[in-house]
Amino acid sequence: MASPSGSGTTSGSSGLQNSGSEEDLMDQRKRKRMISNRESARRSRMRKQKHLDDLMAQVAHLRKENNQIITTMNVTTQQYLNVEAENSVLRAQVAELSHRLQSLNQIIDFLNANSGGLGADQEDPYGFADYGGVGFMINNSWNSNNNNVFYFNQPLMASATNMLHY
Repeated sequence: MASPSGSGTTSGSSGLQNSGSEEDLMDQRKRKRMISNRESARRSRMRKQKHLDDLMAQVAHLRKENNQIITTMNVTTQQYLNVEAENSVLRAQVAELSHRLQSLNQIIDFLNANSGGLGADQEDPYGFADYGGVGFMINNSWNSNNNNVFYFNQPLMASATNMLHY
């Protein structure tokens, strides 16, 4: 009986030692897991922070690019409006000049109809002279060929400043 009790104490104490070292081993593993989890959580937080920083930088870049696009668009729109305004002025000038040309052509047609249609080699009895592409009637009332017809001879003068008033 001594031997079983002796072996019982031996095995009992070794069982206590085994459970103590197992607890130590489990505590070490638990600490290692905790440390590993903390490190993993720290890395995860760092990745999230880096991702957030990257997104914030991208937002700043896109806002800057958007502002540049808006500025360019505003400049282009202003240039377009200026060109449109200039085109409107030019269209009005074309209309005015076309009207004046039509009036001058009617005057020329009237003069040609009343003069009998002078040829290039005939002398103009009414004193119609061409000065630089603009015809002027020269008052030749004392000429015996014009049958005492009087013309008030004032050329039509066009002024660009008068046409630009709207």
